[in-house]
Amino acid sequence: MTVAIAGQPGRVEFIALVAMMSAIIAYSIDSMLPAVPALAAALTGGAVDRAALVIPSFVLGLGLGTLVVGPLSDRFGRRPVILWGLAMFILAALAASLAPSLPALLAARVVMGLAAAAPRIVSLAIVRDRFHGAEMAQITSLAMMIFMVVPAAAPAIGQVVLTLSGWPAVFWSCAAFGGIAALWFGLRQPETLPAPRDLTVAMLLSGAREVFAQPAARAALIAQSAVFGALFGTLTTVQPLFDQTFGRGDSFPAWFALIALISAGASLLNAVFVSRIGMLRLVAWTFIGQVVLSALMALAIAGDLMHAPWDFAVTFVWVSTVFAMAGLTMGNLTALALERLGHLAGLAASVLLAASTVAGAVIAAPLGLAFNGTAGPLAAGVLVCSVAGLLAVRRLQSPSR
Repeated sequence: MTVAIAGQPGRVEFIALVAMMSAIIAYSIDSMLPAVPALAAALTGGAVDRAALVIPSFVLGLGLGTLVVGPLSDRFGRRPVILWGLAMFILAALAASLAPSLPALLAARVVMGLAAAAPRIVSLAIVRDRFHGAEMAQITSLAMMIFMVVPAAAPAIGQVVLTLSGWPAVFWSCAAFGGIAALWFGLRQPETLPAPRDLTVAMLLSGAREVFAQPAARAALIAQSAVFGALFGTLTTVQPLFDQTFGRGDSFPAWFALIALISAGASLLNAVFVSRIGMLRLVAWTFIGQVVLSALMALAIAGDLMHAPWDFAVTFVWVSTVFAMAGLTMGNLTALALERLGHLAGLAASVLLAASTVAGAVIAAPLGLAFNGTAGPLAAGVLVCSVAGLLAVRRLQSPSR
C-alpha cells in the first residue's frame, strides 16, 4: 500500500534518495580509513592507534543521535529534523578539517555522528510514512542494495582525495556529500508526517523501561553490542593492520572493497537461509563459527605460527568473517528483540540500536588502542565479543524466555 502525497519524487528517485541518506554514514566511516596514517602524522606524533579513534568517536555520536532523532521527527516533522541534521553534519565536517589537535578532531567526529543519525533514521520513517507491508520492505531492500556500493567505494575515494589534497580534504568531501544530500532532499522531498505527535520525556522513559523489562530484548541487546564491538573494533584496526603489518597500505582500498562485497554476500545468504534454518539457530551457528575462528587466529599469533606467504591471506579471510558475522546476525537479532514489543516497535528499535551502537563504540576504542603491530589483540577481542554474543543467544533459547 502506498500513501499518496503531493509532490513526492518518483519511486526510482525516492529509492536513490533513501540510499544516499544511509550512505552518509558509510562514507563518513570508510573514507576515513586511508587517512588514519596521515592523521597520526599530523596530530598524534605518529600514534596510529590513537588516530584510529576517529572511527569509534563517530560511532559513539551516531548511537546517541539514533536515540533522539526518531522521536524528534515524530514531534517536529521529518523535513526539519533531516535538514537540521545535515546542516550540523556539514558544519562538524568542516570543523574537523580545521582541527588543531586530536581531541578537537574527535569532538567534531562525535558531532558528525550525532548529526548523521538524522538522515539515516528519519529517512526510514519517511519510508514507513509512504509505504506499508511488502512494498515498504521492497523499497528498503532496494535502497540497501544501492547503499552497499558505498562501503566498497568509499576507501578508494578517500585515498584519491587524500593523495590530491591531504587529510583535511577527506572531511571536505564528507561536507560535500552532506551538502548534495541536503540540496536534493530539500528540493525534492516534501513533508510526509500527517500531523506532529505529542511526545513527552515521561512517555519515552516509560517506553524505554518496558523495552528493557523484556528478557529477550536484553539478551538481544547484549548480542548486538557484541557484534558491533567486534565490527567497529575491526574497522578501527584494519587499516593499520594491513598497512603496518603487511605493507599493503597502497592497495588497502581494493582489499577493503572486497571485504565489503563479502559482507554484502553474507547479508544475501542470511535472506536465503533464515527461513530454512531459523533466526536463533542461524545466529547461534554464526557465533560458534566466529568463536572457533577467532580462537584459532589468536592461538596462531600467540604461538608465532603466522608466517609469509600465508599470513596475510589468513588474516584477510578472518577479517572478512568478522564483517560477514554482522550480515548474518544483526537483522535477526533486531527481529528477535522486537517479537514481544510490536506495540512499541519504533521506540524499541531506536532504544536497542542506540544502546548497542554506543556499547559497540565503547568496546571498539580499547581494541583499537591495543593494536601492537599484529592482529593478536583484535583476535582476542573478537573472541571475547563472540563468546558474549553466544551466551546471550543461549539465554534467548532457554525455556525461561
